[in-house]
Amino acid sequence: MSAHQVNDNEPRVPDATIAPAAKVTGREAAPQLPARFYTVATVSDCAEGFAIELDGRPLKTPKKLSLVVPSRALAEAVAAEWAAQGARIDPTAMPLTRLANTALDAVTPHLAGVRADIVHFASSDALCYRAAEPARLTQRQAEVWDPVLAWAEQTFDARFTTQTGILHVTQPPATLSAIARAVAPFDAFALTPLHVMTTLMGSSVLALAVAHGALAPDGAWTAAHLDEDWQIATWGRDDEAVARRAWRWREMASAAQFLATLR
Repeated sequence: MSAHQVNDNEPRVPDATIAPAAKVTGREAAPQLPARFYTVATVSDCAEGFAIELDGRPLKTPKKLSLVVPSRALAEAVAAEWAAQGARIDPTAMPLTRLANTALDAVTPHLAGVRADIVHFASSDALCYRAAEPARLTQRQAEVWDPVLAWAEQTFDARFTTQTGILHVTQPPATLSAIARAVAPFDAFALTPLHVMTTLMGSSVLALAVAHGALAPDGAWTAAHLDEDWQIATWGRDDEAVARRAWRWREMASAAQFLATLR
């Protein structure tokens, strides 16, 4: 039961994701965010980990699971998002809550499929497709991307094949098996931000480098957008593209923060 559907005779059961309610007056109006219905957000220890509570009542995921996370640092960060809300609850201002919900509701039941999707990204990893020209761009790609691929080979025994152009290059089965082994230890909570970073950057190698501390999140982000930055420097910026990238970077930074709280 969400906050805006509470019976006055029943205790409120907070829901970790509260969808904005729309008021319709003849024509569709802008969504109105639900009112804040709690005073304090706290963290409590439990057998499964660390629970987030609102006014002492357990926070629930959209699928009505208790929002229990594996580290106190993550629980405190999620609680801080709820504590920071004003008179209205804005779900877009709670990216860590959203990731925790995803880990419990969507990733936990489908661990094998999420891992397989990350391995699938490795089969066409962005770092493996190089420009034919100009020479300065190809040199820059080699300077930035080759050390990351060398790290993957040294760390996971995953040797990637690179090629010039956009035609698909088939990666050796041993390479994909190595990435599968690298991803296997990730539980649902670690796998969720890893998958987010992989999809945002188009590279499972860059995501794994962030997860293992081999690259800082902003360094990986810059590497993933090397070609785009080259185009901007050559042809100028597109304001819409810049806005989209800024939004995607916020998602990337939140995923990296979420992962860091698990360590």
